[in-house]
Amino acid sequence: MTYCVGLKLDCGLVFMSDTRTNAGVDNISTFRKMFLFEAPQERCITLMTAGNLATTQAVVSLLEERGKAPENRSPSIFRAKSMFGVAKLIGETLREVIESHSTSGQQADSSFHATMIVGGQIAGGEPRLFLIYPEGNFIEASEDTPFFQIGETKYGRPILVRVYDPNMSFEAAVKLLTLSFDSTIKANLSVNLPLDVHCYENDSLTEGRVFRLHAEDPYFQTISAGWGVALNNAFSELPDFSFEN
Repeated sequence: MTYCVGLKLDCGLVFMSDTRTNAGVDNISTFRKMFLFEAPQERCITLMTAGNLATTQAVVSLLEERGKAPENRSPSIFRAKSMFGVAKLIGETLREVIESHSTSGQQADSSFHATMIVGGQIAGGEPRLFLIYPEGNFIEASEDTPFFQIGETKYGRPILVRVYDPNMSFEAAVKLLTLSFDSTIKANLSVNLPLDVHCYENDSLTEGRVFRLHAEDPYFQTISAGWGVALNNAFSELPDFSFEN
């Protein structure tokens, strides 16, 4: 399992992903799940993956190889004319990989399934964010749905729903996502640090702030401990239930 979040703000896009993969409690590994495709001043695209590791690695490898191929050889993430075209290409590649592993056509509910979040900007277009399903189809973030989650989503969602504000800064967004991931990590052993982060600023068309939060990172430790204290304090300040009333 994994946990990834893509967040759309007025100032840009924020991505965060964990790095834990597991095939049972005795087979746990660390793998990067966030990938950047950049042509400075022309496009900057971030892809995050969840699901079967062999499937997601195959999709990323195909995207990278086809990106290096001559222009007339195959569609490429570096030649797509829009972010819609990028999402369509990634969806088709994901469907292709799943079908190649299936014994009788595509099986979205099979052990080879995967979901992905892709976001970014291409020169001449607006920053856009998409959620791609195992079947290859996708939906786009909007004012009504300003963020996407994949993987183990339920534990980290409540804080996002309550606190998200499109006007928030990158710094506030990183704090919010850190809380969301901390709640998920506390509740599910299949999600864990390090956490990869990318903050893309609108119209920059180049890689933004990219960094990794480790378990021993002072900021993460402060947020994790402080959130626990804050929750306990808030709980204590709420009125007690009364059976008589």
